[in-house]
Amino acid sequence: MRARILVPVLLAVTAILVGAAGFLLVYSKDPATGRVVALGTEPGGPFRLTDQTGATLTDAELKGRPFAVFFGFTHCPEICPTTLWEMSQALAALGPDGDRLRVLFVTVDPERDRPEMLQQYLQSFDPRITGLTGTPEEIAAVAKSYRVYWRKVPTTDGDYTMDHSAMVYLMDAEGRFRDIIAYGTPEPERLAALRRLLAADA
Repeated sequence: MRARILVPVLLAVTAILVGAAGFLLVYSKDPATGRVVALGTEPGGPFRLTDQTGATLTDAELKGRPFAVFFGFTHCPEICPTTLWEMSQALAALGPDGDRLRVLFVTVDPERDRPEMLQQYLQSFDPRITGLTGTPEEIAAVAKSYRVYWRKVPTTDGDYTMDHSAMVYLMDAEGRFRDIIAYGTPEPERLAALRRLLAADA
């Protein structure tokens, strides 16, 4: 099965048009400091979802620790497992500081990605990564608040795959948007972005 992914390119000013969701994400990046600022409404917002153990997790429970959010699905053949593996490697590279970072994997395919599926899937990655699912309405709401593009795409075999944004959102301990890690970002830049996030909340 082949998934088609929208991959943003980081430039000084980048716009991501999300036709299916009906909004535009524009952000600027200072090449000297690496600081990213969203122009307009920043990604993020309240949510109430279910983790891979069946427990409820809300945005309020995340307050006090910085966190990273990635939207994807368990049937994704390449982008999602690569991103989760890279985040697992980053957590290890951060050493003890990695324990201060929450990493969330939010499915855009709640029809298939129930808690038990997420639990099985995430066994291949760092155990500090939390999988989240919910009703289609709950997933649509949180994806929209993070300004994520997603769309179900039928395949010729009668199944379907998902188009979706391929970036990791970095949020501070107050739940405010701080940065993104685009798919394909080299490891040194990924770690630098995570260290900046953690340093801001030290």
